[in-house]
Amino acid sequence: MTLRVATYNVNSVRARLPILLPWLDRVRPDLVCLQETKVQDPDFPVAVFRDAGYHAAFRGEKSYNGVAILSTVKPTRVAFGLDDDGPADEARLAAATVRGLRVVNTYVPQGRATDDPMFAYKLEWLARLRAYFERLAHGRTGAERHGAGRADAPRILWMGDLNVAPEPIDVHDPKRLLGHVCFHPDVRRALDAMRQLGFEDVFRRHVPSPGHYSFFDYRVKDAVERNVGWRVDHVWATAPLARRSTAAWIDLAPRRAEGTSDHAPVVAEFDV
Repeated sequence: MTLRVATYNVNSVRARLPILLPWLDRVRPDLVCLQETKVQDPDFPVAVFRDAGYHAAFRGEKSYNGVAILSTVKPTRVAFGLDDDGPADEARLAAATVRGLRVVNTYVPQGRATDDPMFAYKLEWLARLRAYFERLAHGRTGAERHGAGRADAPRILWMGDLNVAPEPIDVHDPKRLLGHVCFHPDVRRALDAMRQLGFEDVFRRHVPSPGHYSFFDYRVKDAVERNVGWRVDHVWATAPLARRSTAAWIDLAPRRAEGTSDHAPVVAEFDV
């Protein structure tokens, strides 16, 4: 059976409903991870997504951050936050079990500038996320202690706006942008450390060529047409699941629409 998944930084879920709902109807993903929903939980459009055929698990804040998992089947063992002794950052991480997969949706801090405290926090957050995945792989996160256990460990799907371009081919001008908070050697090393846990970049498994981007800055004139972008939105999977992936692509159509997010959805398919 084919499982179609997607990650999409919507940059305000309510503002993007006129784009998001037709996109869901056209692409019909089974599972969608949203970031930057920018809405408090009581105001999340649950009924709208229910009418579109999706269950929703979400955690949000007013005006910034916010993550949601949409699924055509009801997700189980839903959890939020990093599950350690640091700040939970619940509006940056949502996890759930969907069709036997442990799905983790993250909105990694952007970092602002290398001399800003948020950059240090970004590096700390990525280190904490790596520890989170180590616990998850051994059934030691809060959600896993209550039922998922080791049986789910080899099948982890990690999606989200990671705010990291892993390789030079993932940015439009790698020489000029080297050192940027999303293309800094430290954040790239932090992301590469996730590979050592067994994760694979599913998009690159299927699309090894340069020039494919998911983020196009509003401030850059004709960024999509000129292909002046970054690949910071990702679908990663542990090896047993990555081997079952059959396709991956970036859907630029929503980014070209009026009143759009500055990100485009990344879509992948798995034979599960």
